[in-house]
Amino acid sequence: MPPLVIAFIVRRLVAAVVLLFVVTVMTFSIFYLVPRWAGATPETLASRYVGRSATESTVKVTAEKLGFNDPIVVQYGNWAKGLFVGQEYDYGSGVEKCPAPCVGYSFLKKQPVWPELLDRIPVTLSLAVGAALIWVIFGVATGVLSALRRGSLFDRAAMTVALAGVSLPIFFTGLISLAFFSYQLHWTKPGGSYVPFQENPITWAQCLMLPWITLALLFSAQYARLTRAGMLDTMNEDYIRTARAKGLRERNVVIKHGLRGALTPILTIFGLDIGLLLGGAVLTEKTFSLNGLGKYAVEGIVQNDLPKILGVTMVASVFVIIANLVVDLLYAVVDPRVRIG
Repeated sequence: MPPLVIAFIVRRLVAAVVLLFVVTVMTFSIFYLVPRWAGATPETLASRYVGRSATESTVKVTAEKLGFNDPIVVQYGNWAKGLFVGQEYDYGSGVEKCPAPCVGYSFLKKQPVWPELLDRIPVTLSLAVGAALIWVIFGVATGVLSALRRGSLFDRAAMTVALAGVSLPIFFTGLISLAFFSYQLHWTKPGGSYVPFQENPITWAQCLMLPWITLALLFSAQYARLTRAGMLDTMNEDYIRTARAKGLRERNVVIKHGLRGALTPILTIFGLDIGLLLGGAVLTEKTFSLNGLGKYAVEGIVQNDLPKILGVTMVASVFVIIANLVVDLLYAVVDPRVRIG
């Protein structure tokens, strides 16, 4: 591997680690420091963990045992240490152990958050990756064909469908799809059905096919429009005319030269989209009753269960950072100028 490529990868890895540290600080501050600025006291924070019937003395003792009276730097250090070695929560009536990685402990359900996140991650991962494959393939292909047939009937029809796909919200298209394809035609599994991939891959795909298509309809429309615009710009470049003048086949000109030059902005939004979806496709999971990270976060908000929200936020941040790191590395593959820069 060339030294320039190695240096590029090392820089991106170091930047990802630094960014992850900043994310942990910001996440902790949002959930623990901002309430202090809003006037919350250590007793107010502790009252969430002991219930409404607890006495004032019990709340004060709990605040002291949970460390809410400590300086914010000490609290962050204890919380960050729990990510690596685990943590114990002494809230008065007993000591609860949260093994590493401890991203939080739900006192409402009396269990650590991380095992619940592990149960939800495969659902969200299956939904996001499957939908991403569909929207990238169909979105990019539609955009390329529309650019090559600019002004044709196919171009106008494709962009019209793309505009409709961008405009229609997930909860609308999802409910219409469920009513028509699941309950009327019985082509797909109804909402709420999910079978792990390792148990039955065919049933797994049948359960997720409708959510995949519904989610991909929104994103593929965006990718089709962006690919079309990028291809129209790229195909007018001088190096494209040079490639044609050298006698290269039109397919090679379009794929190896035209599409490759238009992939940079597509990779940028793909990294953001897939990272955010891996953190929880809230509307899609809620519409199809899938027990993923998005639905888990909504439950935490409704129940005012702060550790749940904190755990989902941390996992989503990690997914976004990893996705953008992969995209940064792919930049060097798609465009050699990135490695030189």
